Amino acid sequence: MLSVKGFCVLVVGFFLFPFGVYAQDFVWTPGLERAYEDLQKLKVQSARQALVKESSRNGVRIFLDDYADMLTLVTSDDEQVFADRSDREDERIDALKTLDDKSPWQRVLQAEVRLHWAFAKLKFGKEVSASWDVIRAYKLLTTNQKKFPDFLPTYKSLGTLHIMVGSVPDNYSWVASLLGLRGTIQQGQQELQRAQQDARFGLETQLIDLMVRAYVLKFSDADGRALQRLVKDNPDNGLLHFFGATIEQKNGHSEQALSFLAKRPTGPTYLAMPIVDNILGDIYLQKGQYGSASSHFQQFLNAYKGRNFVKDSYYKLFLCHWLGNDRSGQNEDKAKAFLQKVTTVGRTTVEADKAAQKFAEAYLKQGASPNQKALMRARLASDGGFTDSALAYLRTYNEAKFASLAEKAEYNYRMGRIYQRRNDADAAVPYLTRSLMLSESGEGRQQLSFGATAALQLGYIYQQKNDRSRALSFFQKALSFKHHEYKNSVDNKARAALSQL
Repeated sequence: MLSVKGFCVLVVGFFLFPFGVYAQDFVWTPGLERAYEDLQKLKVQSARQALVKESSRNGVRIFLDDYADMLTLVTSDDEQVFADRSDREDERIDALKTLDDKSPWQRVLQAEVRLHWAFAKLKFGKEVSASWDVIRAYKLLTTNQKKFPDFLPTYKSLGTLHIMVGSVPDNYSWVASLLGLRGTIQQGQQELQRAQQDARFGLETQLIDLMVRAYVLKFSDADGRALQRLVKDNPDNGLLHFFGATIEQKNGHSEQALSFLAKRPTGPTYLAMPIVDNILGDIYLQKGQYGSASSHFQQFLNAYKGRNFVKDSYYKLFLCHWLGNDRSGQNEDKAKAFLQKVTTVGRTTVEADKAAQKFAEAYLKQGASPNQKALMRARLASDGGFTDSALAYLRTYNEAKFASLAEKAEYNYRMGRIYQRRNDADAAVPYLTRSLMLSESGEGRQQLSFGATAALQLGYIYQQKNDRSRALSFFQKALSFKHHEYKNSVDNKARAALSQL
């Protein structure tokens, strides 16, 4: 006969044994916590050393193994490595599916693996497969939200996806709806704010939030200060220094970007990032330091094994020689050789490579007027936030000195952006308005990106002035331009801005 004590043990065992087994499926051990922290810092080698000591049945280890692969793939762009490891996605998803589906981690980590591979596939030109990964991740996260509404890690990636869905242009929104993707920018922002309260994923979520503001929304001065504090508070975090630099460069603060890169942690413990030389080349090119820029672009091409940013780098090498002061004409010949290379190497997956390809084809076909050098110098300086230099390059010019419609539109756009970056919106508006008008006149007008970008900036100016009707009109105008090389980014920003009016 079973004793009372034996009966109690049996009952406790009956209820707790399954939990005891499943509780081991997703455990953040001290070793896994350290591995995650190392991965965030780009210390992939030390993270992998910690991971091999952990149980291969632990879902957290499976997720972190995948995280390490993703970082390796996207920083190297090595197609052979991608081919060798591409079957690991299904293996890891299948392994996670066998673990406790009553745990809030099970679907979240499946979604994270899906998103890792979506990011990697986009880098390697696998857009369709990447899109399906995003859709599957979205469905996993929305299911998890319903089952575990208070589980904060869900909202890190779900918030990001809701912002992406919310910024889809109207003419594509039916596709998102058909695929079951729904969300708004406001919803996504609220979810990212919520996810930042999570002790483990809070730092990563803060970075994601700032990246969304920089690349989809409008990056404010307050956002810039928040980014600087985040980088300063994490001096050994290579990932923060890198993305901090790309965000600042994107928003016309290249001197700050240079500071982040100069202070970034380096050494054998950190993952090599050849793309840093490409960014440094960009910054020195903006500063007009062509020798330093050329050196960094060459270092990037020598170390890099991928195909993205290759066209861009050869195009920038062309600019270094084309814009350099050389009265003998030898620089022109060297420059043209780099531009011919643009048409034969790399691919046009990222916008920078698309722009390089378009410029190379146009230049090799019809050359460029002497005025193009002044416009290019002003563009580069303005893009980097070096507005004194940008104005100096264009001081002796006016619209009448430019012969073609495209050059007239570009001149006005450059002047408008320079004044806008100098916080002189009243001076910027006439130039941007003129650029938009010129871009809309004449045959083939929709190919001029200046019209779309000018309309976007005018929308921002009037949004800041609280003139809702004009802002709405200009954001819609930005969306109306077709087939220009910056359409994806312009449309995303315009759509995001419209949703906030």
